[in-house]
Amino acid sequence: MSKRLSEARRALPPHLSERVRVISNAPDNDHPSSDYSEFVVYWMHHAVRAHENPALDVAVHVSNSMGLPVVVYQGLAGNHRFNSDRHHAFIMEGARDVEQQLEGRGIRYAFHLGSTSGGDTALREISDRAALIIAEDFPAPPFPAWTKALASSTRTPVWCVDACCIVPMQSVGKAFDRAFKFRSATKDGFEERVPQMWTDVEPEISRCKSDLGIDTIDLSTAAIHDLCAACDIDHSVGPVAHTAGGSEAGYGRWNEFVEKGLSQYARLRNDAAVAFPLGVSRLSPYLHHGHVSPFRIAREAQASGVVGASKFLDELLIWRELAHNFCFYADDVESLASLPTWARDSLDEHSNDARPVTYSWETLARGRTGNRLWDAAQRSLLAHGELHNNVRMTWGKALLSWTANPKEALETLIDLNHRYALDGNDPNSYGGLLWCLGLFDRPFQPPKPVFGTVRPRSIERHAERLDLEKYETHVGRPVHPDRPEVAIVGGGISGLTAARTLADNNIDVKVFDRGRSPGGRASTRVYDGRSFDHGAQYFTARDDRFRRYVQSWVQDGIAARGEGHIGVAKAGSIETKNGGTDRVVGVPGMSAIANHLAADVNVSSGVNVKGVDRIDHRWRVVDDQQADLGSYDVVIVAAPPEQAAHLIDNNAKLSQAISEVRMRPCWAVMVAFREPPALEYDGLFVHDSPVGWAARNTSKPGRPGGESWVLHATPDWSEDHRDGDARDVAELLLQAFLDATGIEEVRVESTDAHRWLYSQAYEPLDVGCLWDAAERIGVCGDWCSGSRIEGAFLSGMAMAGRVLSHRSTV
Repeated sequence: MSKRLSEARRALPPHLSERVRVISNAPDNDHPSSDYSEFVVYWMHHAVRAHENPALDVAVHVSNSMGLPVVVYQGLAGNHRFNSDRHHAFIMEGARDVEQQLEGRGIRYAFHLGSTSGGDTALREISDRAALIIAEDFPAPPFPAWTKALASSTRTPVWCVDACCIVPMQSVGKAFDRAFKFRSATKDGFEERVPQMWTDVEPEISRCKSDLGIDTIDLSTAAIHDLCAACDIDHSVGPVAHTAGGSEAGYGRWNEFVEKGLSQYARLRNDAAVAFPLGVSRLSPYLHHGHVSPFRIAREAQASGVVGASKFLDELLIWRELAHNFCFYADDVESLASLPTWARDSLDEHSNDARPVTYSWETLARGRTGNRLWDAAQRSLLAHGELHNNVRMTWGKALLSWTANPKEALETLIDLNHRYALDGNDPNSYGGLLWCLGLFDRPFQPPKPVFGTVRPRSIERHAERLDLEKYETHVGRPVHPDRPEVAIVGGGISGLTAARTLADNNIDVKVFDRGRSPGGRASTRVYDGRSFDHGAQYFTARDDRFRRYVQSWVQDGIAARGEGHIGVAKAGSIETKNGGTDRVVGVPGMSAIANHLAADVNVSSGVNVKGVDRIDHRWRVVDDQQADLGSYDVVIVAAPPEQAAHLIDNNAKLSQAISEVRMRPCWAVMVAFREPPALEYDGLFVHDSPVGWAARNTSKPGRPGGESWVLHATPDWSEDHRDGDARDVAELLLQAFLDATGIEEVRVESTDAHRWLYSQAYEPLDVGCLWDAAERIGVCGDWCSGSRIEGAFLSGMAMAGRVLSHRSTV
């Protein structure tokens, strides 16, 4: 550490010095420190406030001592595993508040938004120009690892500052396994610190005017929902309008709770059916992201003198900081190894006990287990981003019985909580989730199946002491008070994904589809006891946002991984195709995926929508007979571009983008053989032939009937024969298939041909979806996001995200 930096450290007042932990020091001859450095950098992420912020105060104090300005850097990239519109919007709303606060204090603020997953942080680009980097000592993953990686990648010294606990974590000295032990060890520390007023350190150096050389966003003028839509994140988890991010919203909620709810906290805090401002404070998202000061909350709660304050302070100080200390001292909070030995051993002993039932991730995530209390709790998470703490304990312990083993239970707990909860990924999250598996608890005798000596918690008994109907009504309330009615034209994978996502977020949706059943090209035709997937033959899952659903479908038997023998055919000879893509098919047909997505959605089949007209700020939808199909706040057109363009031809913004997309046709021939052809392959890529792909449908899992094959023509051949006769097309493609494979003797029972007029985009857009926020109309489809089922799914997800985000800003 340079001399000037050492002096600055020694000059810190005790209430700041006790919070500093040196992560790395650069050798004097390796880093110029203040002699040539331009500024002191404060990396802000979980203390997003410009007041009562120890990390900011340390940065300002050091900058004053060294004669350098402060730069507050906050980054938000797509490389966090649970990034979504919900988390991004809340974080950026908080960032917008702090941008204004720092501007008022004359401190430079730089907000960087990365749009792609795995993007590198812009912090590294400015780190070597700094005399010091101040990071927050936030103990929940991935931030300790990220801080360590930053320190190892720069010559600049890195200090961590505890900005989240009243009693600094490092001063406690160790982790505690029980709350009463922690309470005893920290009693004096809390008594000394809670009543103290906090005085912010004021900057003495002028605002930094250097060109930082990184892309930054002025959040005061930015449209946050547009920024979210442009990011490579999960758009199915929408913002929560009733819980906006930022200090102003956080303190507004706190003041209302102090006035109306704090005095009754001890009596009502465990009743999940009680609505705010009674019951609980609902401050946890603001404390997690540091939008409100825990010092101020504790100080004002104590000063209120009301009856419920002591219990509230016990939760805020003891249980909250116990969890922070646990994460601070634990090696791996996402491992069962972090549990007490007795709990770990007991769970291991009972890990092979029979479970009454196990559920897939999707069933759990959507709250579809059939258990009313658990499903209501999960739907609260899914739609509102919050879960009442008393219910969370019952919710969490149920997963030990509903997953294959304790390791999977913990992984599922972390996934569901962090993905949906606005306060997810917090030390308190880990403390609460691991409590469900024995952390901070004692053994309970006698041992129970599955649980062993870990404390059980009965869902049935909890439901009996809760007004369940009232709780279900509460969690089923609109995410936004002005709940929109949405019409979706088109029941393919994209439209169904959008519909179900919106419905899961308590939005009223109706789907109109022209087919006899939904699915679009993810269709299965059955006749004469045979099954033909005459559209999409299989699908792949390359994107994590799609992959987790596919894994659930496989677990639930809706899909299966293809294990067929794939070859390449050309001019009568066939070679085996080694390796390649992990292919997945629907069971018992490709239509099973569409049927699954449509199961909980209001779908009207056989309806040919011919017009959508804007009347009095709503959309009127009519069919080809001019029958009125209703009036809606939002319309989504999930159709091929030519059809979509016809429906929205009066919207110049969307029509221009749609006009850039051209679709290729594809002829599909369904062949019923009397006996299997002399081929040992289940799928063939065909070269130098009118046939591009041939699949033995019979070999796919769950397919009924005799030998059935589907032949897909190449795009060019299909284009050349766009208006061909179906019988002629079937005859030509069957002969081309026989020529390419060298099959000479074969008996055919029947053939049929189907033309997919809009099969594949020549050049798909890379936009996710198209959306006009002013008119509240959007377009989605696989042609917006790659011409595959995965692209259709992600496009529908993106479309739902735009609707959810737009409603959150009305």
